[in-house]
Amino acid sequence: MEKNGLFSQRIRLRHLHTFVAVAQQGTLGRAAETLNLSQPALSKTLNELEQLTGERLFDRGRLGAQLTLVGEQFLTHAIKVLDALNHAGQSLTRREEQSKDVVRIGALPTAALGILPAVIGPFHKQQTNLTLQVATMNNPMLLSGLKSGELDLGIGRMSDPEMMTGLNYELLFLESMKLVVRPNHPLLADTITLSRVLEWPVVISPKGTAPRQHADALLASQNCKLPNSCIETLSASLSRQLTVDYDYVWFVPSGAVKEDLRQNTLIALPIANPGVGEPIGILTRVDKPLSPGAQLLLASIRKSMPL
Repeated sequence: MEKNGLFSQRIRLRHLHTFVAVAQQGTLGRAAETLNLSQPALSKTLNELEQLTGERLFDRGRLGAQLTLVGEQFLTHAIKVLDALNHAGQSLTRREEQSKDVVRIGALPTAALGILPAVIGPFHKQQTNLTLQVATMNNPMLLSGLKSGELDLGIGRMSDPEMMTGLNYELLFLESMKLVVRPNHPLLADTITLSRVLEWPVVISPKGTAPRQHADALLASQNCKLPNSCIETLSASLSRQLTVDYDYVWFVPSGAVKEDLRQNTLIALPIANPGVGEPIGILTRVDKPLSPGAQLLLASIRKSMPL
C-alpha cells in the first residue's frame, strides 16, 4: 500500500507520455523526436518511471526498445489514463466541433500494406465525408489502443487470453511466410535452395515479432542461419523498396505482397514453408458498438477478402 501511494504521488503525465511514445515508436531516438525532447532527457524520464514502478518496462538493444511482459501490461493502463484525459479535454469543446465522422483504424505494418490500399481507395470514393485515421503499430499497441478506445478497428493477430479480454476477433485470412525478390534478381537464374538464398542479403522483421518467429522456424527446419548482411526492420515500405531496387531477399508475410506478386513487381521464391499460416483478423471491442462509418469500413474490408 505504501509503495502504491508513493507511486501515485510521484507519477507525472510526462512519464506516461514518454512511455507510450517509446512503445509506439520502438526506439528512444524516434520517440524523442516525436516529443521534441533530447534523447538524454527522454532516457532520464523513462528511467524515473522504471524506478517508480520497480520494474523493467523495456528490453533495450541495438534494434530499439521492446516491451517486456510487465511493460505490455502497464501500457494498457497508461493508454487508458491518457485517453481519459483526452476525452475530458474533448468534453470541454463545443459539440459542433465534434460533428465530423472519424474512423480510427490500427493495423500491423504488413497487414496495412497488403489490405488497406485496395480497401481505402474505393471506400473513400463512396464515403467522401468520412475521415479515416490509420496508424501502423505492433500487436500489443493495437490491442491496447482498442481497449482504451483510441482505436475503433484493428487488423492484427490474436494474443494470449489476458490481452484479448474485452475484444472480438474475426478471421480474415491465413498469412504464410514468403521469400520474395525483384523479377531480375540473379537468384532466379540459379537452382534455388534456402542455403543458396541465404548467400544474398536479407530483409527481415526484428526478433520478438511474429513474422520473425515464423522466419526462424523456417530456417531451423532446414538447419540454416541468417547471413551477417541483414536489414532488420518493422517498416514494410522500406523493406519493399529495398527489395524492388536491390538484390535483397525479403522474408515477408504473404498479405503484404499480394498485389506485388499479382503484378509481378516481386517474385516469390519456391521455398517450402512449414505450417498452415498465421491467422490475421479484424479486432473490435465487445462493449462498444461500431459507428456507422466504422461498420461501412468493416463491410468493405470483408468484401475485399477472397472467398
